[in-house]
Amino acid sequence: MGSATREALARARSALAALGTKADLATAHDLFAAGRVIADSAQLRAVISDPSADAAGKSALVARIFGSQLSPAAVGLLGDIAAQRWSSQRDLLAAIEELGIRSIAAYAPAGIGIEAELFAFGGAVTSDAELELALRSKLADPAAKAALVERLLAGKASEQTLAIVRQLVLQPRGRSIREALRQAASIVADEAGLAIATVTSAGPIAAAQLTRLQASLAKQYGRQLKINQVIDPALIGGLRVQVGDDVIDGSVATRINDLRLQLVG
Repeated sequence: MGSATREALARARSALAALGTKADLATAHDLFAAGRVIADSAQLRAVISDPSADAAGKSALVARIFGSQLSPAAVGLLGDIAAQRWSSQRDLLAAIEELGIRSIAAYAPAGIGIEAELFAFGGAVTSDAELELALRSKLADPAAKAALVERLLAGKASEQTLAIVRQLVLQPRGRSIREALRQAASIVADEAGLAIATVTSAGPIAAAQLTRLQASLAKQYGRQLKINQVIDPALIGGLRVQVGDDVIDGSVATRINDLRLQLVG
């Protein structure tokens, strides 16, 4: 992420926070829809992400295009996003999606565990090669993928989680579904002031060991973490821990592979 995007994203997040309860699930739906429209128009993407273009002019352009279609809250946020300087068009699209996810996370009803639902769906995808292929295929119609997601999650996940997953399959932006779900869950957790540690092991980890690991990671990163446990027998033994972009790999499979590479070298 470039410095321009970091600054722009911080301002966009502040704009969202300033809306308070005016930002909600409907706002997220509008942002997601607008993001897909912008993604599908090379000309519109280029204009909005052009760092040399007039900020007020870009905001006015967004208002003209989306003003009659979206809620005032969503149009205002899009205007704020358009007014910023982004390092790339990809960063612009990612920011629109992030603000949609944050508007869902910040004002979801109490008791809804969006991160847990996202991880549960990710686990279902990982354990079903046919499902993962159906959601990953570039040849499949995005609308058909969204319909599949709706059938799978109907009655099993909140409307907030469904909205997020539907967005991820409609606009994958080159990401695998697993990576997209991990990123979305991290944004949801960050909105609550938390971080997520994905802990992968060959088998289930004892609750006491997870508690100690969680405490150790919280001390290391200076914030509370939620543990997302993933079972992968291919690791043989040991643990692989990922927090954001940081990866701590102490798995037996990795050590064996490292040894193999040393012997070959």
